[in-house]
Amino acid sequence: MNELLTIMTPRELFLIILGTAIYIVLFIVTVQNSKRKIISLQERLDKVRAMQEQYDIEMGEQKIAELESLIQKLGDENSMLRLELEEKKATLDYNNKVAIIENAKREQAETVIFSSDIYRRIQECLNSGRSLSYQDWGELTQLLNSIYTGLTEKLYSLYPMSEQELHVSLLIKMRQQPKDIATLTAHSKESIATTRSRLYSKVFGRKGSSKDWDDFILTL
Repeated sequence: MNELLTIMTPRELFLIILGTAIYIVLFIVTVQNSKRKIISLQERLDKVRAMQEQYDIEMGEQKIAELESLIQKLGDENSMLRLELEEKKATLDYNNKVAIIENAKREQAETVIFSSDIYRRIQECLNSGRSLSYQDWGELTQLLNSIYTGLTEKLYSLYPMSEQELHVSLLIKMRQQPKDIATLTAHSKESIATTRSRLYSKVFGRKGSSKDWDDFILTL
């Protein structure tokens, strides 16, 4: 090895050292990028699980009753603990009321959607082969966010969607078929299928079908 270094010119030695340094740097950058991607994917999947979790109203009511019982048993000497328990009870009570309202909204979702003005305009557009207007998209977004609280915010938190990707996802939530989504967005049916499967891959970090994305959207 020493003999090899001796017969090398300074320029050759410099190039070897430079190449080795570049390789090491690229290796470190690749490893760091891989770690970041893994962490980012895990964060997205955690968000997905949180979105799909259904608040257990019955369990919440049980915890409220338990806290109420504890509060009643406390004497005046435990005023600080009483306040802490009352705070927890108030938070649980609020969460329960919100969950009850959200459940009621979801149960009536299809009725609200199918009786809405925007749904009627969607049918008119489909009958005439037209795409939705800018105003229509705004009304559709507002309707879905009122039924499924923060829907668009949830979608953007999972992946920085383009306008087209968001529109496709919203129409899935409006119970529209792929061929109709193609008409309403002025895209081909093949393009709509690609958009849906690509969104699934981006969010979940693995290959999935266009139907997999549809099924996910309908759980939100």
